[in-house]
Amino acid sequence: MSAGSQKILVVDDDSAFRVTVSALLEQEGFAVSMAPSGEVALGLLAGEPFDALIVDQHMRGMSGLEFLKRSQERWPELPVILLTAHATVPLAVEAIKGGALDFIVKPFDRAELISVVKKAMAVAARTVPDRLAPTLGQRAMLGTSRAMREVRELIRKVAPTLATVMILGESGTGKELVARALHEHSGRSAEPFIKVDCAALPDALLESELFGYERGAFTGALARKLGRLELAKRGTLFLDEIGDVKATTQVKLLRALQDRQFERLGAIETNRVEARFVVATHRNLEEMIAAGTFRQDLFYRLDVVRIGVPPLRARREDIPVLASHFCAHFAKQSGRPTLTLRPGALELLAEQDWPGNVRQLQNLVERLTIVSKHLAVEADVVRRELGRRPFEFATSPATALHGARLDSHVRRAELAALTQALKEASNNRALAAQLLGVSRRTLYTKLAEHGLT
Repeated sequence: MSAGSQKILVVDDDSAFRVTVSALLEQEGFAVSMAPSGEVALGLLAGEPFDALIVDQHMRGMSGLEFLKRSQERWPELPVILLTAHATVPLAVEAIKGGALDFIVKPFDRAELISVVKKAMAVAARTVPDRLAPTLGQRAMLGTSRAMREVRELIRKVAPTLATVMILGESGTGKELVARALHEHSGRSAEPFIKVDCAALPDALLESELFGYERGAFTGALARKLGRLELAKRGTLFLDEIGDVKATTQVKLLRALQDRQFERLGAIETNRVEARFVVATHRNLEEMIAAGTFRQDLFYRLDVVRIGVPPLRARREDIPVLASHFCAHFAKQSGRPTLTLRPGALELLAEQDWPGNVRQLQNLVERLTIVSKHLAVEADVVRRELGRRPFEFATSPATALHGARLDSHVRRAELAALTQALKEASNNRALAAQLLGVSRRTLYTKLAEHGLT
């Protein structure tokens, strides 16, 4: 591995020292990225692979030892070099026991730094296959909390099996990411991953989407269409919001799961189901069974392995990592310098309940990258954006109602609210309905009325 292909992340809140170390490493031919805090560094690590880390011990917010502990939990094979200007024997012992490859005291000379870095690269070269493989933390769920470690461990155990998986969690928690991780870490990863959003389709349309149809099966069926069960082949069929499936389709799904067979609409021949089923819902299916709106036998077929994705408010310690990761992501996406969230801003984010969960946090960080005038975001800027009303209209009620009919203003207000909710929810209909405080059926009706379908 040439030096030019080796990547090092330098983590220090002293910008001058960061730049100096980076310049020395770049002169040796290494590719270098910089992070002004441990929180930002964890976000960068979640988004791209590095060969080694150089981390200062004394930083505002997360210390070097705390960063070492959290990074080793997720990337134990990644070499970490710890720097400090105040060396003590207990500190050195704690650093090495914590997983640090080496310990350097400031000030140091160039030869010492390069020698230690080359030793780290030799270690990295021996673990390169594991290090470059996408981790479950990258593809499934970011976070170092106990709850998320348990989710990732369960994914590792279940992914290689053929078991049907039910993913439970509130909207915006990342259920689809878990489903994709199950697929990517299974023996079916080379086959298709097919997603069906059951809440977005009327029951009749959902049935034809799932099972397909023959030419002439109904008015408008001008040619044979393969359903999602066939398109998934031997891959994974992900049924999102399974709780929204109506009774008639539930019966057909039960047969597909139980007998591994189905027919296209209007067909005589029977087809074999080869795909693995993964389903997700934010609903309480046991309550729906008691209410008679979900079949108990279908539930037992689906509930083979259950993975519960915790809401963001139940894993607040992950919020700084997620926020910093989104800062790095949107900076890379837009070609801008990475936004830094000050410790006070991160603490404020961690105090919120986030009813829209990770998706809501992601949207807020994206908004901050657009509206923030400075690269270092303070708590007052976050507080201002958190305090914004979901929908703001330029005209006052008195001005808006002057000289016009009430119903036309109601329609304009509805259209503005729908448009803004879809924007806030990144066009996710389920989250938009939650933001508006209406059912998804009501949302789809209103979207159709305003030509937004």
